Amino acid sequence: MNPSHTLSIVLVAGILSGIPAVQAQGGPPVVIETVTVGNPGNPGEQSRLPSGDPTFYGAVEYMYAIGTYEVTAGQYTAFLNAVAATDTYGLYNTRMDYDADPSREGCNIKRDGAPGGYSYSVAPDWADRPVNYVSWADAARFANWLHNGQPTGAQELATTEDGSYLLNGIGENDDGQLEEVGREPDATWVIPSEEEWYKAAYHKNDGVTGNYWNYPTGADGGVSNELIDPDPGNNATFSVNQVRTIGAPHYRTEAGAHENSASPYGTFDQGGNVMEFTEAVPESDIRRIRGGSWFWGGTLLFASDVDDVMHSSDQFNDLGFRVAMLAVDPVSVPQDGARAGLRFGIAGPHPFREDARVLIVLPEAARVHIDVFDIKGRRLPGSVDLALPAGANEVKWNIGGLAPGVYLARLTANGRSAAVRFVRLR
Repeated sequence: MNPSHTLSIVLVAGILSGIPAVQAQGGPPVVIETVTVGNPGNPGEQSRLPSGDPTFYGAVEYMYAIGTYEVTAGQYTAFLNAVAATDTYGLYNTRMDYDADPSREGCNIKRDGAPGGYSYSVAPDWADRPVNYVSWADAARFANWLHNGQPTGAQELATTEDGSYLLNGIGENDDGQLEEVGREPDATWVIPSEEEWYKAAYHKNDGVTGNYWNYPTGADGGVSNELIDPDPGNNATFSVNQVRTIGAPHYRTEAGAHENSASPYGTFDQGGNVMEFTEAVPESDIRRIRGGSWFWGGTLLFASDVDDVMHSSDQFNDLGFRVAMLAVDPVSVPQDGARAGLRFGIAGPHPFREDARVLIVLPEAARVHIDVFDIKGRRLPGSVDLALPAGANEVKWNIGGLAPGVYLARLTANGRSAAVRFVRLR
């Protein structure tokens, strides 16, 4: 940063409107469409399990964005082409290739070439359907790739092994170590926590309430598995008496095919299509999945249903994932009073090129000071100061003088501070 960089207020008392896309380094970007999940501080609801599970789900203290759709085969193919020329950690599963073995019911991503020169492709009629045969470890590495700005290169710390999750070479089948991996404090793109996933799927989006639907189609029952044009609503891709929404070869519908069956926040297919990993580790060697799939019946779409038999390394024909974006503040609850009421986050889009948009939430009017540091912790010249009113302020920030890379911005106001990690692209 140099002294000529400026900050200018774009919106005072603004509200985050979502993170529309991520950008790539070289080649077209992978666009992750998201919806904002607001109503921070809502209470959760107690599980409806007959056993009387005392756990409450869905309480989230912060705003965040979550993928409108599940990660698709086309998006995952772009990821493989960026980082899997050698594929050190097995991000590709040969069972994905439907044409090679239709009995595996894969998403038809194909691999050509030899190690060091692998390339990947997927046909247009498969590209917008959810990826399958991915593990939790694969999903975490995909999230790291987004966090790091979609770089191209070997699977190492700057691409897939660090970012939102520190994997640092953990083997693709090492469930013991993988279950110990958690979200980093400066994480941006992540696999949803169970609370984040549940709220986006079932909360009624009616304010800071504890009101939830039974199904992620905004309904308490009557969900159908029909694919109708136009969609009458309350439909999802699942099996009824072994009759599936669609059959071979695809089995899984295109993202958003049930166009009028979104959750109250606007997500699609949180019920059906593929089951989705969350971050939750309910017991040793287990990663919790949610949402049901094309293969199973509609009861698995119900809010109280959980599946606790998946390991972090498991890969199946009806298992995939979606990602979330921690758009306001990666730290959900302050550990002490030092940061209470102060938030500093990315307002989108991210990563940045010339102009950044950040959200600064102040408990009272203050003069704010922003310093920028490189990844080695060195403070860069050109810190900035400006006065802002109390409340939410969306600020436009010219970062054109920064070289492409990963940085940390630290905001200080009235003796309190907060930080956010960001990526500058070419």
